[in-house]
Amino acid sequence: MPTPTMLPQNWKLAVIDIKDCFFHIPLHPDDAPRFAFSVPTINREAPRKRYHWQVLPQGLKVSPVICQWYVASLLSPVCVATEKAIIHHYMDDVLVCAPTDDVLSHVLDLTINALVVAGFELQEDTVQRMPPWRYLGLEIGKWTIVPQKLEIRAKIQTLADVHQLCGALNWVRPWLGLTTQDLAPLFNLLKGGEELSSPRELTPEVKEVLEKVQHLMSTRQTHRCDPDLPFKFIIMGKLPHLHGVIFQWRNNIKKDQGREDPLLIIEWVFLSHQRSKRMTHPQEMVAELVRKARVRIRELAGCDFECIHIPIGLRSGQITKAMLEHLLQENEALQFALDSFTGQISIHRPAHKIFNQDVNFTLNLKDVRSRKPLEALTVFTEASGRSHKSVMTWKDPQTQQWEADVAEVEGSPQVAELAAVVRAFERFPKPFNLVAGVVSRADQAILQEVSNTALFELLSKLVKLVSHREQPRAAILCDAYEITHRFAGVHS
Repeated sequence: MPTPTMLPQNWKLAVIDIKDCFFHIPLHPDDAPRFAFSVPTINREAPRKRYHWQVLPQGLKVSPVICQWYVASLLSPVCVATEKAIIHHYMDDVLVCAPTDDVLSHVLDLTINALVVAGFELQEDTVQRMPPWRYLGLEIGKWTIVPQKLEIRAKIQTLADVHQLCGALNWVRPWLGLTTQDLAPLFNLLKGGEELSSPRELTPEVKEVLEKVQHLMSTRQTHRCDPDLPFKFIIMGKLPHLHGVIFQWRNNIKKDQGREDPLLIIEWVFLSHQRSKRMTHPQEMVAELVRKARVRIRELAGCDFECIHIPIGLRSGQITKAMLEHLLQENEALQFALDSFTGQISIHRPAHKIFNQDVNFTLNLKDVRSRKPLEALTVFTEASGRSHKSVMTWKDPQTQQWEADVAEVEGSPQVAELAAVVRAFERFPKPFNLVAGVVSRADQAILQEVSNTALFELLSKLVKLVSHREQPRAAILCDAYEITHRFAGVHS
């Protein structure tokens, strides 16, 4: 659907509602017999009476597509003849936007005439000419856009009720900024039985979510764009749920405009509640937000951002080009997300209460991994699926003797070796080299819940140990089975 946020501020609007749109779209005489149906008689007292549609029938799956195409074909000559105006249409709702009243009146006359000539019924008293204009469930003002009053069904009894409520809230999210973290208690109600009739009930957390929705409905809004300003994007939120905002920023505000706020919110951007991987790093989440936002702004405005605000945490000083290049080199997802981006990247948030009202996420550039082996202890880990032994071994620097820590761990060999890696981080707080076969980067990672409780607990413990570690360690060397097997076999 076209979004009204791309309608320039202060441009004049009018909204037309086409009455019984489907029933005024004629079918071609050669095609009409294909839209046939029959009406049975009572007790089969007579043959069924057969009919066919002469106009576009409701309920047919392709009817909305045909309707959209047909109305577009009627309005296309009007769009060509009035390049200065903007015409949005979706099904039976047509919005006309123009820079002046005179242009609007001219374009509106052409639009109405094109529809009437095609046989549509239009009532003059239903044409909206004054704000607020109601269009596609939204109320459009001269500068702002808010959803029309949303009726929230607080009475939830089944999974079907939860699906319906989630659908309604998902629709208003881009306008109200309902974050994934806000809606997480509601999304959790979707878990459990798959039958739509399975019972559900409101929890206190969900009731708080609904109260927040009601509050945001009356306090938050998006804006119509300023065609003279570039678009920007900022990443906000806190782990494990990040989100972003597509916005414009007015540096020079005239007081006679009657508005002190320099921020124009165009749309909120969110990540999925369910992540695709068990372990996701903040850099990957940032990359996905940037990718989604760049795709979205191309859809909306056909351009790219002038600036992307990525909150990068620095202990001191400013970010350098070398730091940024290192960040990109370390993360393939960010490389793809910022591919061919020619704008600026800023680590600072604009001074606004929306951007600074909460404790926001910052991307940490600190890395305790070493790319080269350290002059330190080397720890090898291995596991056996047959004996369920989880082994780590190392050479004591003082006695020059091989030491081992062996434990029995139920589960797959990967789980057993993961347990050995966790024990290594717990046992050696000082710098050390680790040779393992199953663990990649775990620092600052966000975990997706898994059904294997033992695996989830081990991953959680590892992420905590690595993320809070101050001492460096060597890069984890994967697929080192032959090396570790040789040492682990001695102590098995």
